[in-house]
Formats: sequence, C-alpha cells, structure tokens
Amino acid sequence: MYRSHEKDWHISQSDQLLGATELVDALSVDVEDYFQVEAFSSQIPISAWPQFPLRVRENTLRVLDLFEECDCRATFFILGWVAERDPALVREIAMRGHELACHSFHHQQVFKLTPGEFRADLRRGRAAIEDASGTQIKGYRAPTFSIRRDSLWALEILAEEDFLYDSSIFPIRHDLYGIPDAVRFVHRRDFPGGGSIIEVPLSTARWGGINWPAAGGGVLRLLPMSYTRSVIRRMHRRDHQPAVLYFHPWELDPEQPRLNGGWRSRFRHYTGLKHMENRLRVLLHQGRYEPLIDMVRRVGLSMDPALPHLLPVRNGISFGQVSSSL
Repeated sequence: MYRSHEKDWHISQSDQLLGATELVDALSVDVEDYFQVEAFSSQIPISAWPQFPLRVRENTLRVLDLFEECDCRATFFILGWVAERDPALVREIAMRGHELACHSFHHQQVFKLTPGEFRADLRRGRAAIEDASGTQIKGYRAPTFSIRRDSLWALEILAEEDFLYDSSIFPIRHDLYGIPDAVRFVHRRDFPGGGSIIEVPLSTARWGGINWPAAGGGVLRLLPMSYTRSVIRRMHRRDHQPAVLYFHPWELDPEQPRLNGGWRSRFRHYTGLKHMENRLRVLLHQGRYEPLIDMVRRVGLSMDPALPHLLPVRNGISFGQVSSSL
C-alpha cells in the first residue's frame, strides 16, 4: 500500500546540516533529446518520437568534452529510450568516468502514472542503461521533477527496487512540479513499512520566506549569471550546504529545430540557448563538482553502517514540518 500523505514520510536521524567539511557541489545532466521535453509533450506524443532527427548524441558528446576541459565528473540521468537506441553513447559516458543513473524510459510525469505503470517504466529504463553499460544503476530522477506531494508513493517503489537515492523533489512552487515545503537538503527517508531511500533535492535559495530555484537548467539560461553565483554562494555561506547543478544536453544546442508550442513553452525552452555553454564553462571553472553518488557517500548518508555520519541529528521531523532554515 502506497501512502501519499506528508505525515507518513519521516526523516531519519541522518537529516542534518553539513559540518566543517569542504563543500563540493553536485553536477548532473538529464540526457534526453529536444523533442522529448514536457514543454512539447502535448504536440509530440511518444509514438511520434521516431519521426524526429536525433541530436542527443552530438549534444551529449559536447557536454562530455566540456566536463573534460573543466576537469569535472557528473551524474548522467539517462532516458531509457535513448539508451536503447544508442547504447554506445551510454558506454562513452561511463568510459569517461561519470556516473550513470536512470531518468525513466518514456519521460512520463510520475503523477500521471499508476504505481504499476511507474514500476514497469522504471524497470525498463534501468534495464536499458544497465544492458548498454554493464554497470549497476543506483540513482533516479523523475522526468520534470514529477515526484510531487501527490506521487510520493514513488519513493517507496524506488526503495523496493533497490535504488540508493532519488533526486526528483524540487522544493519550490511551480506550475508543473515542486513541493514548496519539502526538505531542502540531502537527507534519508525511512518508510513506515520498512526500507529507506536518500533524497537529493534540487537546489533552492531562501529569501523572504520563499524557496527560489537555483543552480541549473532554465534558471542558468533565463536569469543573469550573477543570480546563480549569488545563490550558490548563499547556500555555501549561510546554509553550509553544497548545490546540486543540473541541465540538459539540448540546452547547449542553439541550432536545434524549432517546435510548435505555446508561448510559455517556447520561451522556457529556447531562451538563452546561445549563452548556455559559455555560462556553464565559467561556472564549472569557478567551482568544484562531483557526481551525486559521490556526494551521497561523502556525507555519510548511505545505508552502509561503515560509512561515517558527518551530520548532526534531528529526530522525529515529518515531511513538510521542517524548520524554514532547512
């Protein structure tokens, strides 16, 4: 039985602020093609995907070269559909020293699926990546950050399927996704029926009692670079927490075909594409980054009792009842 009420999801004793250890930010890439994004899903059904020219290989190789230039390692959340069609690309990502993780198979929003449909898509996506690479996949990120308050049941399924961590929850208010009062930083969730999973939320900065999106994707393209620098610095200095940076390979591709869609979708998708690669280059040269799996292990939130627990303890805090400073 899958529960979706906040009171059913408790934070373990490892929910704490980072101590005096040096901060290293997490770097992640959601590997999907330009026509698979939620912004155009109403115009481009999954059945129409094969009709579009693929650009994901070229764009992902561009990302890999950029990371090599900046001496960065990252987590690549790969769409199973992409892995099935281009297994060599999956192997190239792994060969260059990056973590492979799952981004579903068909890029469907989780809250639109039943638990059974979610599990089937999850297994198919993971299998496609593992078959291509020969590596075990332990991390997951939902398409469009679609683990919301009404789909928290998906976290327990991830734990049942032996995923170590999830990075799907965005603690902001948004028209498509988000849980505004979610825990803002890395923590472990223990489920009433047994089992646990580590949650790595997307980064936010808190101003005026509101969580604001930070460090990735559209924010990096649409807003001045000074905003991203400011929010990362604020997380480091005020919250003593690392940032979780994310973006998509298509965001480095200003020459991609223009698709039909509403004005909001087109604005969000196409604005700032020509600046994205240079902005990323500046950001990566200025910071230190690691894959999410390294962050999870480094802060000692793994289930492995041999790993140190670096964070001070908070007991009995339920989802949605965490101090606003978190």
